[in-house]
Amino acid sequence: MDRVIGIDLGTTNSCVAIVEDGVPTVIPNRGGYKTTPSMVAITEAGKRLVGHIAKRQAITNAENTVYAAKRLIGRKFSSPQVKNAILTASYKIVEGPHGDVRIQLRDRPYSVPEISAMVLQEMKLFAEDYLSETVSKAVITVPAYFNDNQRQATKDAGTIAGLDVIRIVNEPTAAALAYGFGKHIDKTIAVFDLGGGTFDISVLEISAGGVFKVIATAGDTFLGGEDFDARIIDWLVQGFQESHEVDLRQDRMALQRLKDAAEKAKCELSAVLETEVNLPFIISNARNEALHLQRSLSRATLEQLCEDLVERCVEICAQTLDDARLEKDEIEEVILVGGMTRMPRVQQSVRDFFEREPCKGVHPDEVVALGAAVQGSALVDESKQMILLDVTPHALGIMTFGSQFEELIPQNTTVPTSRSKIFTTSRDNQTAVKILVMQGESQNAPDNDLLGEFILTGLRRAAKGQVEIEVTFEINSDGIVSVSARDLETNLHQSIQVTASSGLTKEEVHQMMEDAQEYLVDRRANDQFEGVRQEAERLIAEIERMFPQVEQIVASSDFGRDAIGKARGIVERSRSAIGKRDAAAVKEHMEALTRTHRMFKGVVARPNG
Repeated sequence: MDRVIGIDLGTTNSCVAIVEDGVPTVIPNRGGYKTTPSMVAITEAGKRLVGHIAKRQAITNAENTVYAAKRLIGRKFSSPQVKNAILTASYKIVEGPHGDVRIQLRDRPYSVPEISAMVLQEMKLFAEDYLSETVSKAVITVPAYFNDNQRQATKDAGTIAGLDVIRIVNEPTAAALAYGFGKHIDKTIAVFDLGGGTFDISVLEISAGGVFKVIATAGDTFLGGEDFDARIIDWLVQGFQESHEVDLRQDRMALQRLKDAAEKAKCELSAVLETEVNLPFIISNARNEALHLQRSLSRATLEQLCEDLVERCVEICAQTLDDARLEKDEIEEVILVGGMTRMPRVQQSVRDFFEREPCKGVHPDEVVALGAAVQGSALVDESKQMILLDVTPHALGIMTFGSQFEELIPQNTTVPTSRSKIFTTSRDNQTAVKILVMQGESQNAPDNDLLGEFILTGLRRAAKGQVEIEVTFEINSDGIVSVSARDLETNLHQSIQVTASSGLTKEEVHQMMEDAQEYLVDRRANDQFEGVRQEAERLIAEIERMFPQVEQIVASSDFGRDAIGKARGIVERSRSAIGKRDAAAVKEHMEALTRTHRMFKGVVARPNG
């Protein structure tokens, strides 16, 4: 049976898990941590850094270190969210050839799926190290409120990373799968998921028979920990400007230091009532004097700065309960997911709104990856009794006369589903109609996302409104949308399978896959070399440490002097192979080094032998 990994590709951190012997397990990274920062950097030498190593050098290489790329994935460059990111990011965001978003690192622009693929590839490597086998299949999670373009962009990222993405699962749904896995419970639950970049709320019914049914979901793909950090940064920048008349935002390195300090202060204030932000030598003024930033931040001030963000989460919760047609007392459990739910003010608002103590029985950073692994295992193992019924997070419909949006499939409709509606022509003697397929909640069609379009031609000539056309929308269990239109009188038919766009062409995705594969081969060779290098250098150091003692013992005989000369030759050749980064040659010398080391130990142990 294929092994399927579950990956939570997060805004701030990512996590990978697998089901082993029926138990969902988080796979640690090489440092032993369960989560890895979703950060990518390119060094001056052109080397790629991912995760903790990228985070550690972010301050000194701010312009070439990417964080929170997930907030940009699948978006148009012209979108307000991207405009907002351009103003606050320490790295350079540029427009791509298809109106998409690219990130300029060193001498080349990278697409957002390409950056995300670097993080996914790292998760894949951790899984392969842990399992000692190649992994190709994955379930990747996305915010429930992601649109089709954002989902496709995430899928493209998986493809570039060399993964066959067998399913994209909503993050709160994945959390519910992990929470209910193997428990045989009958409950209506709400999953409150506030992460680094996005907010989701989903209401689900879990049955003892292993059916997980999503009733309603809503969210905001630009509301999360990054926004809480931004409020602290604004507060620090404003205070500094008032004291020194210097704008810290003009310096990328200062901005990155502020970001790190804001995140640290926010986390500390979940445990203490006050913390100090201390950034010495943050910047120089016009007179070239070094300036320092030192300010105390209280939990009360932080709550004041972020009150509207917390209220926004509560408003979305209220709307979701309305959509689900449920009262608060019908929710039997509220699950907290995402790092931001550690903030006491967030927990208090959840407690106040749902009028119950939230459940803290799941790990907020790991539960989504665990749920993705559970879903992955169920997809390849038919013996697993688990059915997942999810919903479409956005309404689907077409643009009609006057740029109005006519909804065919409402938001929160359980998928798979099919809906039809009859429309009439809007002009006399109209022989063709253009069907524009759209996704969104606005009654004004241009405010929604255009997913695709096609033309039904050859209509019979008739007066306005006399030709009736039936438009049918279908969504399968993978979320693939098909739209067809037919003239009810002549049965003339035209259809389209809507393919969401990540902003990349198939050729670009293919080229990025090849580049990623090339990197993987180099990385594997490098890892292999590092492994033998460390062992070889350990043996060389041991041998060199024993040289004086061994020489003293055996130098009186010709045989001894010859052995010493051979040992020196082995050490020199091994050092040369290490210098050339020749893993095969170092491996070849390992046997001779081991033999020499054993011989030296024997001589030292028996000085009179």
